[in-house]
Amino acid sequence: MDRRLALTLAFIVSTVTTLTGLGLAVLPAQADPVQRASDSSFTTTKTLTRTFVNDDGSTYEFPANTVTVEASQTKELRGRQRIQISWTGAQPSGGRASNPYGEKGLQQEYPVVILQCRGTDDTSLPLDQQVRPETCWTGSVAQRSQIARSDGEASWIHDAAADPSQKARISGMDPFPSDQCPTADAAELYTHLTPFVAASGKVYAACDSAHMPPEAAVGAAFPPAEIAAFTDESGAGSVQFEVRSDVENESLGCNDKTACSIVVIPINGISCDAPAIPASVSDSACRKGGQFAPGTSNFANQGVDQAVSPALWWSASNWANRLSIPITMGLPPDTCDVLDPRPPTGFYGSELMAQAGLQWSPAYCLDKKRFKFQLNQMSDAAGWNLMESGGGVAAFVSSAHKRTGSEPVGMAPTAVTGFAIGYNIDRPDNAGEYGDLKLTPRLVAKLLTQSYLGSDLGRGHPGMAANPLAMMNDPEFQQLNPGLSQTTQEAGAALLSLSNESDIVDQLTDWIAQDRKAMDFVDGKPDPWGMVVNPAYKKIKLPREEWPLLDTFVPQTSDTCKQNTATVYFTQLAAPVTALRKVSDALLDGWPNVQTKCEFDPTTNTFKQSRVDRQTYGSRFMLGVISLGDAARYGIKTAALQAKEGTFVTPNKGSLAAAVDLMQQEAPATGGKGGKGGNGSEASQSDPAARLAPTADPKPPTGAVLDALTRAYTLDQADVRRSKKAYPGTMVVYTAAKLRELEKADAAKVALFIRTATTEGQQEGAGNGELPAGFLPVRRTGATGKLYRTAQDVADAVEAQVPAPSEEPSPTEQASTPPVDTSTGVDTGSVTEVPSGDVPTDQPVEAVPTSAAPTVVAEPVAMPPTQAVSSELGNRAVPVLLVLGLLGMALTTAVRLFVRPRGPLS
Repeated sequence: MDRRLALTLAFIVSTVTTLTGLGLAVLPAQADPVQRASDSSFTTTKTLTRTFVNDDGSTYEFPANTVTVEASQTKELRGRQRIQISWTGAQPSGGRASNPYGEKGLQQEYPVVILQCRGTDDTSLPLDQQVRPETCWTGSVAQRSQIARSDGEASWIHDAAADPSQKARISGMDPFPSDQCPTADAAELYTHLTPFVAASGKVYAACDSAHMPPEAAVGAAFPPAEIAAFTDESGAGSVQFEVRSDVENESLGCNDKTACSIVVIPINGISCDAPAIPASVSDSACRKGGQFAPGTSNFANQGVDQAVSPALWWSASNWANRLSIPITMGLPPDTCDVLDPRPPTGFYGSELMAQAGLQWSPAYCLDKKRFKFQLNQMSDAAGWNLMESGGGVAAFVSSAHKRTGSEPVGMAPTAVTGFAIGYNIDRPDNAGEYGDLKLTPRLVAKLLTQSYLGSDLGRGHPGMAANPLAMMNDPEFQQLNPGLSQTTQEAGAALLSLSNESDIVDQLTDWIAQDRKAMDFVDGKPDPWGMVVNPAYKKIKLPREEWPLLDTFVPQTSDTCKQNTATVYFTQLAAPVTALRKVSDALLDGWPNVQTKCEFDPTTNTFKQSRVDRQTYGSRFMLGVISLGDAARYGIKTAALQAKEGTFVTPNKGSLAAAVDLMQQEAPATGGKGGKGGNGSEASQSDPAARLAPTADPKPPTGAVLDALTRAYTLDQADVRRSKKAYPGTMVVYTAAKLRELEKADAAKVALFIRTATTEGQQEGAGNGELPAGFLPVRRTGATGKLYRTAQDVADAVEAQVPAPSEEPSPTEQASTPPVDTSTGVDTGSVTEVPSGDVPTDQPVEAVPTSAAPTVVAEPVAMPPTQAVSSELGNRAVPVLLVLGLLGMALTTAVRLFVRPRGPLS
């Protein structure tokens, strides 16, 4: 060590000592607070009673029951998002409906009615901002108005809590809209209207379907979300409630500027006023207490006692028992298009980023110091090709794809998420939804290879006529998932998946390829029950990025329609789609994409085959490949996938982290397998704010370091099979961008995005710029630490842009090129900027798992580790900044000593 370097190091040590003397000890990085989506949960409680006024004026009060309602999330909600609503203390339900949604849930007793309403229960607000029955959404007239009812069907006219005007023969609107509802005012019959007031102010009388808002049409695009939910015999219940924004329901009008509520109404029974003497039929109807015993079902859809039914949720007694949950909506999807006129910078690729992109976009476009980020979803391969061709500045992919150009492409790990096999399956005997599905690679292989017959139409298929019709008939499936219905449905013969090339399909089929039993089946060996693979798929090579439709079987049938529309039957069953969101929507709506509905079209005088009808609630069975982000937002159940034999793993933070811990970088071009440590440098363990700013003097990487930045981390499914914790569907999404020939402005944007996305974008929550559910946060330490470090290095390299290699470097270039240690593959001559500060961390630095790669320190000169400076004394800020400036000058001097070529000896 020469004298100048020794003096520099001595000065650094002295400066650190000075900081310590000021009481500003140099401390290890501390964890940032993490906001969780559950922080916006909501709980409310109310005591409910039912009272009868006797004919002598005295009252009889039934025993009170105290109901507590909880919502899992109430803030920053988005359209079609489902949140958990649970309750205790309600009256046990009787006469359970097979379908509790919309008007089909009316024939029940003592259910809990859950509605989405515009407004809140804040009486200090103007009336048009308060929640009331007129601002609560229902999809049918029968749910909100009682039209021309007989005396025995008019129990509301004796509601003790109602205003006298609401007990008249005709009530609900004043003046009564006789011109709109001429049949509603019939002599000696009773009518009560509960009109709907739209966000626009328009009033819909709700006396018939013609006087309901347009979104309430029969067979509307979205199935009903309002529900009359069942309470068990202990008084408890739980459902997933789907929230609608003004994108899905403009008339309801809930958005980020309009306050709304979820209103929960436990039906306790109407309180009744004094009866007439003698008591009338309607008096008696008001005092009824139910025909069905708690816990029973009403499969026959028989009549129920109106006074304890959901049909009168709007009545004064029931409305007084409501528990209101205020909710707020997140920004709409078109926020950036509306508020930011700048042209967008498109990032193209993986649908796995859909939910993250939705929350991240406003954090860019609403900040004028940033750029207008836009996620354009498409297949990984298409996004990669656009990036390489210059059509996009960056791509979102989950693996490194084949390069078509000469420019190196950096792979910055940006998000940890994955895929799941979502499902919508009901338990038999009206027992609710099934929630414990287990799947093996062989079962999924059976679905993909179209080895189930589907229906009698498939029985003539050569070579597999003895196979089960669908998965629910498969003994292997029944053994893993006992107690489910074995009634055959065509949707049970298919896995709804993607029709295009995808990294998801590649990983899904790799999971199958690593299972011996699954591959034996694919290669032609029968399973233990005799089921064999579809001959069209026998010995198909796995894994593969795109799943082909190989079967050509056209069934013979006597059906005239099918004879006139003859086509490949198993292709109609599979009916793959182009986007994961379409799979999520199908599961959400219980609507298979099976294309076997055959009917005559009188307008064209032809026969046609189309999509089958939505499945009946209570007998649904369908499966599909979805993203974990969609599963979390839409509340779709996900199957546990087999890892090790007999071990099934569900997607959660622990199982995703376990999978990341197994990941290794792809082998470099020279061969060999990358280590788990990645290529993260000490510089990557830095302050989020510092990382968001452009590097002062970014130095392009070279040699082995450059090569490492172009390689992705891979999850070896063989490793997963040896693990009992890792989820097979775990995937890392990379921001892939060229490291050479990318315009300076675009390079700066990509670098900013990577740094932002891997720091503030990893803060969990439902707000703008935060990480949504369905993702594992990338942290500086722990299993994801190697991903974080690599991302920062790639951001630096993207910003610096690697110069084109010259054919014969000049002597000066040769002298200034940092040497590469061939034993470690590390650039030993470069020193990266080390900003101070902190980023989110799972655990203290000393607790980093051994699987995380150690940071390689440049040789031959060992530098003391640079650590974050922390202070609790604000009045010392100025001296601290002065000292830090001196320390920075010292580090700069040291850096120059490392990289400056030595001149002639004097």
